Amino acid sequence: MTTPKISLSDRLDLEKSPVLLNGTQALVRLMLIQKERDRRAGLNTAGYVTGYRGSPLGAVDMQMNRAAKQLAAADVTFEEGLNEDLAATAIWGAQQAELRGEGKFDGVFGLWYGKGPGVDRSGDVMRHANMAGTSKNGGVLMAMGDDHTGESSTVLHQSEWAMVDAYMPVVSPAGVQEIIDYGVYGYALSRFSGLWVGLKTMKDTVEATAVVDGRPDRMNLILPDFDMPQGGLNIRLLDTPADQEARMIDHRRFAAEAFSHANKMDKRIWGKPGAKIGFVAAGKNWLDLVHALSLLNIDENEAERLGITTYKVGQTFPLDMSGFHDWAEGLDLIVVVEEKRKLIEVQVKEAIFDDRRGRRVWGWHKGGGAGSMHGPELFQTKMALDPIMIAEKLGSILIEEGRETDGIKAGLAQLAEVRRNDNAQEIASRVPYFCSGCPHNSSTKVPEGSRAYAGIGCHYMVQWMDRDTLGFTHMGAEGANWIGESKFSHRGHVFQNLGDGTYNHSGVQAIRAALAAGTTMTYKILFNDAVAMTGGQKNEGGLTAYRIAAELLAMGVPTVEVVYDEKEELDLSLFPKGVVLTERAELQTVQERLADTKGLSALIYVQTCAAEKRRRRKRGQFPDPDRRVFINTDVCEGCGDCGVQSNCVSIVPVETELGRKRAIDQSSCNKDFSCLKGFCPSFVTVEGATLKKAETAQIDLPHLPAPSIPAIDGTWNVVITGVGGTGVVTIGAVMAQAAQIDGKGAGMMEMAGLAQKGGAVHIHCRIANTPDDISAIRVATGEAHALIGGDLVVSAGAKTLGLTQTGQTGAVVNSHEIITGDFTRNTEFTLPADRLALALQARLQDRVDLFDASELARATLGDSIFSNMMIFGAAWQRGLVPLSHEAITQAVELNGAAVEKNLRAFDIGRWAVLHPEEAASMLLPRVVEKPKTLDEKIKFRADHLVRYQGKRLAKRYRKLVERAEDPALREAIAMGYHKLLSYKDEYEVARLHLDTRKKAEERFEGDFKMKYHLAPPILSKTGPDGRPQKREFGPWMERAYRALARMKRLRGTPLDPFGRTEERRMERALIAQYEKDMGMVLSALMPEKMDFAVELAELPLQIRGFGPVKQANEAKAAKKREALLAKFKAPAPNAPNVMQAAE
Repeated sequence: MTTPKISLSDRLDLEKSPVLLNGTQALVRLMLIQKERDRRAGLNTAGYVTGYRGSPLGAVDMQMNRAAKQLAAADVTFEEGLNEDLAATAIWGAQQAELRGEGKFDGVFGLWYGKGPGVDRSGDVMRHANMAGTSKNGGVLMAMGDDHTGESSTVLHQSEWAMVDAYMPVVSPAGVQEIIDYGVYGYALSRFSGLWVGLKTMKDTVEATAVVDGRPDRMNLILPDFDMPQGGLNIRLLDTPADQEARMIDHRRFAAEAFSHANKMDKRIWGKPGAKIGFVAAGKNWLDLVHALSLLNIDENEAERLGITTYKVGQTFPLDMSGFHDWAEGLDLIVVVEEKRKLIEVQVKEAIFDDRRGRRVWGWHKGGGAGSMHGPELFQTKMALDPIMIAEKLGSILIEEGRETDGIKAGLAQLAEVRRNDNAQEIASRVPYFCSGCPHNSSTKVPEGSRAYAGIGCHYMVQWMDRDTLGFTHMGAEGANWIGESKFSHRGHVFQNLGDGTYNHSGVQAIRAALAAGTTMTYKILFNDAVAMTGGQKNEGGLTAYRIAAELLAMGVPTVEVVYDEKEELDLSLFPKGVVLTERAELQTVQERLADTKGLSALIYVQTCAAEKRRRRKRGQFPDPDRRVFINTDVCEGCGDCGVQSNCVSIVPVETELGRKRAIDQSSCNKDFSCLKGFCPSFVTVEGATLKKAETAQIDLPHLPAPSIPAIDGTWNVVITGVGGTGVVTIGAVMAQAAQIDGKGAGMMEMAGLAQKGGAVHIHCRIANTPDDISAIRVATGEAHALIGGDLVVSAGAKTLGLTQTGQTGAVVNSHEIITGDFTRNTEFTLPADRLALALQARLQDRVDLFDASELARATLGDSIFSNMMIFGAAWQRGLVPLSHEAITQAVELNGAAVEKNLRAFDIGRWAVLHPEEAASMLLPRVVEKPKTLDEKIKFRADHLVRYQGKRLAKRYRKLVERAEDPALREAIAMGYHKLLSYKDEYEVARLHLDTRKKAEERFEGDFKMKYHLAPPILSKTGPDGRPQKREFGPWMERAYRALARMKRLRGTPLDPFGRTEERRMERALIAQYEKDMGMVLSALMPEKMDFAVELAELPLQIRGFGPVKQANEAKAAKKREALLAKFKAPAPNAPNVMQAAE
């Protein structure tokens, strides 16, 4: 048997089938199919797609644009809408194209897309347009993206009831195949009934990938025999609202029901007439139901034997009452499996209300009456349902109804065991965060004493970043809440964050409302030239920062200021007169001024989205400064002020013998340079440098034995984890593509929205012998056969471990410590890597392999980006992936990205799990080898003090340290005393910077120039933040450093020109104070006071930083010192007070 040749272009080629598509790509193919069906029917139609992006439909515009050539050939026009409401109005207009005899085509079939809140805001046009009707050769689908669990939304939402309220039929696809099938059906229904048709999509169906039958003639639709009113049901030129309503109520609604009945959209799947128990579901919940029955060991034959029948609803409104009534004949119990607010259940009850005959209908509740008279809850209305929950409920019902079998009991016992084991603790979490160099890092800061409201999208994340920003509204109403609140609040002013995409969408109206109400507030409009949360799309209509400024002035905003990033090529002359222009270094000064401004003001912050900068730079479409930041870790104090100033996740920890320092992750740095604001002299910038290509180790891979490919029983369930934005989604795509090449069925669901911003990513993939074996794609509790872990934190998280099962799940996990956003705010934050690894090993026992794939990828391929493919290869070698090597290779080749290196990474991953010791030996050391014993640590510090000042200081150091007999106390004094004695004054910074070029040459190559960023005490001015302002000094500073380093003998003497500053006096006083404190402690130490003594001895380690940062840390340490001294001096129980004598 020869494998058919597969290409990525197949998804848009109507002559190719089956094809691998995700749900969004299915919408593109649907438009091509509809055009082809019309052509075969002799119609010359066109298509029109418009709407507004939003998860789970965040990529519709990107997929449509990628298919621009094929769509144009099919007369399909795609146009991004400014917002959902206006896009829907444009679709309404397209249905009128032929009404006046001016149409270019026989009809226009329209597709609107938007997430649930966009459906809500479009309610007015939905009602108007649906009342007006559709063209007889046109038709409209509204693809509504619902987020039942609020994974990437500011509100949990369900859109069917909005459709019902406008009398729109709703179809609910149960997967990618039905997005096409129901889309074709929906257009035919829309033309027949004159109604707009809602197409419900969710993460589980539209962000899923599957192999589908993509033939245009797959659907054979029937027109029912229906008594049409005079003039038909379609849109007409002369119409009245009263006539439209009458036509809707008297005819259209019933036409939609008749069309569903004729085409058997709702149908019996299992069981026969005479069954006594019926289960009903639609869409995603149908997939859940099928999966739940399999968990109870019920197949089609068993269902028939037990008197069970199942009913799959395709059109959830209006329900085919006749078809349902026929199916329900003879049933004793009808159970409706439905999440969120119950739509099918209320129609089911209506269908049999006058013919109940004792039949029970259970859904939200088990029996009881209406409202508060209900019985026990069955299927909750909040959040969502999953197969395990459904199986538990249905199993109990079947036992209650006398249908107990060994299979059902065994299934319930297995589920109970899974539930008992779903008890993993959350050790660490990875929350979404701003990208490296993200403009939000700077723009969302507010002056001390001020507060702000968040926005939607990336602005929403600021609420967990300590920015005095809390609270939000729906999209487009930002700030309108303050119009009301301000009238009843003591606070006189707030800032409101607003993105350029939201401003363009509808936020401009909120600004006008605030202006009209005379509200005192400042709109902070971030112009980052991208809709960042959904993929970096450009703003509709070519919106620019210049236009925003002009519009604000035109609408009468009295104060408009612009703060801009001076590194970007901004033509300041294009801003209108009257706008104050300021570089971003002065942002806080500008904000302080605006906070005191009466009335409405606006601040436009101009800085391009960091992720978009990166993309454009790769294409040569954005300036790329010939400049990189480098930190000399010897100078660095590890105070974390650079993280506070920049909020940047490219600042990473480096462990050294003298404590945790900071470094710049050059691979992720987006050259924002706001970290330079950190009050620290360790930062240098290098110009004319290129990153050294990592020396890659050459591995002569031995013969790699072929693994035992696992057999598939039903479905093989894989969970892939990783960090958003690191390419982990590619692994799921390759796996699904390889399954198609192997002739297997595959279903894959990926996460989007917030998770892509450095958050936890989970990809669920089911592989089966045939596509029909796959129902729900989302892997449920305890179902995973394989865990392919691209990130330790996500893999060992409670959510992930809950999907695994001891003895069933095998795993390969990247043990590399990828730091989370917590580090930007907490200088002491460390990943509990050991505990995370133990959690995995406790659950999976000997079926888990952990290795540092990131470092192995750097060591062997020069880039950690290949770590995910390495983990994939290792998992395949361990027999965790039921796909052939040939299919995986072909899938990687089809993907087309760095094919050779990805295939090499796959093989190195295979080798790494077969030869773990050899793989470990190749890893680059993460830290410099540090002293191990206490004596080595003391010697290291004494030697450092000799270099710092001289032997006399080292002798003084050893004298105090050696007075401590207890090892713990001796070590604490060794650390704390050294920290105080080796304070980094101008001489020491100069001495350490003499090695900076040598250190930089280890990372960079080329004839580069170094510049130093310093705030010399004599030369510095006070900046807008009240701190000494740093300045840039050129390479000549190296000569000054040599001179300064030789002057270290002046340190602390009357001739020391720097010794009279407040900071130096403080440092000398701290040394004297510490010596006095330790003298007291050592002379009066009692065992019960040891903990206090050690903590007091270590306290100087907290006095880190330079200038104002160090002074602030010293003030905090002083308070702790007073508390510790009080505890140490307090009499111990039953002990004499010897403190006074000691003093």
